[in-house]
Amino acid sequence: MSDDPIDHLLATARGDAVDNPFRVTGVMMQYYYVCERELWFESRNVEIDRENASVARGTRVDESSYGERTQENLRLGMISLDLLEDDRVIEVKPSTKLTEPARMQLSYYLWYLDRVLDVQREGVLAHPTERKREEVRLTTERQKKVESAIRGIHSVVTSDSPPKATEKPYCESCAYRDFCWV
Repeated sequence: MSDDPIDHLLATARGDAVDNPFRVTGVMMQYYYVCERELWFESRNVEIDRENASVARGTRVDESSYGERTQENLRLGMISLDLLEDDRVIEVKPSTKLTEPARMQLSYYLWYLDRVLDVQREGVLAHPTERKREEVRLTTERQKKVESAIRGIHSVVTSDSPPKATEKPYCESCAYRDFCWV
């Protein structure tokens, strides 16, 4: 097997015998675009503050907007889909504040379905509290962006120490805030 993290992830996802399996979840993809330090903590299974207002709000939006359909996410290997509706993957987010990270999370799901399961789907990024929906397709450009992010995620999670903390506009509401600024 090559040293390319893409090949390593695909082999892991397909259940091939690999040394040091490499997994990427949708949350990891989102964290990569939000904060690499947050990603590093997540990769070490550092538990987030489930009582954090932002974490609780996201859970409530999923449950209240789609009811029983999102009570249990659809788990497919490394990914966990919020909802399948009309053959489209629906990713539910509480607001449009962090749209690009959410779009990349959904793009990763579409990439994973295509590359690992040979299933082609389109996606919808849904923001029910704002009554907004955005179609997401796995274009060649977006596929390249997902693969570049997978390589970046590999670099972050295999590092011995977390990336340096840098102040961002959303640090105040981050569930890992105390690991950076206390």
